[in-house]
Amino acid sequence: MTVSDLTRDDLRIDPRSADLLFREARTANSFTDEPVSEETVREIYELVKWAPTAFNQQPLRVLLLRTPESRERLLPLMAEGNRAKTASAPLTAILAADTEFADHLPRLVPHAPNAKELFADDQRRHASAQFNATIQVGLFLLGIRAAGLAAGPMTGFDKAGVDTEFFPDGRYRCLAVVNIGRPGENAWRDRLPRLGYDEVVTSI
Repeated sequence: MTVSDLTRDDLRIDPRSADLLFREARTANSFTDEPVSEETVREIYELVKWAPTAFNQQPLRVLLLRTPESRERLLPLMAEGNRAKTASAPLTAILAADTEFADHLPRLVPHAPNAKELFADDQRRHASAQFNATIQVGLFLLGIRAAGLAAGPMTGFDKAGVDTEFFPDGRYRCLAVVNIGRPGENAWRDRLPRLGYDEVVTSI
């Protein structure tokens, strides 16, 4: 089976959507000043809320930095190479895991009344929050692309500093910072190579 056969016969999305979400999507390093509306972010969330998570726990929390004051609090905590693009992006989001996600489980998994008790252990609960919120982060990036916007996800920042500055009660733990907007001038670096199927996938 060739790649073209796979694209034509086995994918259930059209080639344009596949390009938008995957093949032509890039991490943006510069953005225009066109604003990203609350309505657009809401539409993105209405897609990505369907991401799979264990026990339907949905631990991802999103903090949108819309004001100059909030951005100024973040910039000193970003790695030097990430500061300029974060300062100029029309919207920046801090993506975090809610370590107390289990509080919501009685409502989110009503068929499993003991679900919250399964996460009574702090270590287990925190590990599950981080893993499942990370799954949601990946879907959040796809949602940004589905809206026709570019995402600039970053992990180059002072994580402990961001948690202290923005989540001082310790409940949320940041995972990534994402710049969101329309790609600006010289937004893309050269496309880097990807590992091939046979390097990644094995069968037994």
